[in-house]
Amino acid sequence: MAYNATNKAQSSSSQPPLIQKLADDPVNPKNTQSSVTCVYQSHIGEFWRNVTVIWTKNLMNHSVTLTVDSVESDYHQTCKIDLKPWHFWAKKGYKTFEVDGNQLEAYWDLRSAKFSGSPEPFSDFYVALVSEEEVVLLLGDYKKKAYKKTKSRPALVDALLFYKKEHVFGKKSFSTRAKFDQRKQDCDIVVESSATGPRDPEMWISIDGLVLIHIKNLQWKFRGNETVLVNKQPVQVFWDVHAWLFCQPGSGHGLFIFKPGASEDDSDKEESSVGGGSDCSDHSKYYSTLSYSKASPFCLFLYAWKIE
Repeated sequence: MAYNATNKAQSSSSQPPLIQKLADDPVNPKNTQSSVTCVYQSHIGEFWRNVTVIWTKNLMNHSVTLTVDSVESDYHQTCKIDLKPWHFWAKKGYKTFEVDGNQLEAYWDLRSAKFSGSPEPFSDFYVALVSEEEVVLLLGDYKKKAYKKTKSRPALVDALLFYKKEHVFGKKSFSTRAKFDQRKQDCDIVVESSATGPRDPEMWISIDGLVLIHIKNLQWKFRGNETVLVNKQPVQVFWDVHAWLFCQPGSGHGLFIFKPGASEDDSDKEESSVGGGSDCSDHSKYYSTLSYSKASPFCLFLYAWKIE
């Protein structure tokens, strides 16, 4: 096991700023609908815009929705793709829509997509967004197939993943994937807890099979944060599992935030001032070329819902 010396576990009502911003969420746990929301910055129609990709899945439906923000109004154009298991033909297709006078084309092929419990596939697929014969957003590992199908050129600058928010349901274990370094592969993240039985509750957070955070006496340390090293790079981890311990089962979620980079206490003020905490806000909708060039920090928000 590997542990980091920076440990700021808290049992008081004070919360890290990121947790305070995202304390409320509209998901109804009774629906047990898993969802993954990814927000990208992409250059479309001479502007950097937010492109929101939402993967959702429940017992009856499985879909992916692409929403492109407008810079002229509060209206955002949405393209929804239904991936119903009994409609094989729907797993490959093409749609067009328009944003601020710019025609966009969405292509997808998920016929061979592989899933691992998440509504978002991890391999053998592509979803491409095209503007002016340029692939402005490309998801998946079937890149050659995507370029061949769209007959479009790659973007001069790849779209930047700004943040990812995932809702997962489980009894003791919750897993997700995230890329903290764009030059490397996705990391496997697993949160495990032991909140019942004769022993005091505990929690483990592991990345790529290595336990980086182990919290004992969780009833006193249900909120906190640590900085750990992932592939020799610092990653801040925040948690709030008050609902796991003191609310009715299924009535609340545990919240985990993973943010690459050292905390303000461990980094220079000049570095920490680039992008600030507002970079992880759900409400930002437009970013200039300057903000893009400074590579706004990526954040992962994991909502862990305990079910019986």
